Amino acid sequence: MPDPENPIPHCPAPLAAALRVLPLAPLSLSLTLFARRIAKTHPGMVQRLGEHAQTDFILDPVDLPVVLCLNPNGGLPRVRLTRQQVAGAARISGPLSALLGLVHGAFDGDALFFSRDLVIEGDTGAALALRNAIDDAELDLAHEAAALSGPLARPVQRLIALTERRTGPCLTRPEDAVIW
Repeated sequence: MPDPENPIPHCPAPLAAALRVLPLAPLSLSLTLFARRIAKTHPGMVQRLGEHAQTDFILDPVDLPVVLCLNPNGGLPRVRLTRQQVAGAARISGPLSALLGLVHGAFDGDALFFSRDLVIEGDTGAALALRNAIDDAELDLAHEAAALSGPLARPVQRLIALTERRTGPCLTRPEDAVIW
């Protein structure tokens, strides 16, 4: 959960260092499959995007050496990680913790935007459509990841909760946090 003293923690340095050298193709494929599972379990999210369901969104976690290129592709999302700056219809930049906090409803997007912790460039209508679609879906990425883990779901949830407490980024919806 966000710390009131430091509301937006920075990404752990070991993760950023690992992303400088790890091959991005397997990570891109994994994120694409994960995004497709989310699109399948939350079909209203893609419908909510409307005319932006084929838009290239650039998600730029400024504290990581990678950029995510997301295209909802009408319900069969594609995610590509790159270490280069790329163009898209809308670019949303901010610390990884802020971007994850937006997904999980832990941060107010307007407050982040006006405090300049979040920068939106390009088609703001597309960025707003993405934000609204994600808000309506009430995503919990940790829950989605645990659901993919089958019989290991409970240990995966505990590992995610521990990671969240130790590193700072909001990895679950605050009301769904695992308490033990």
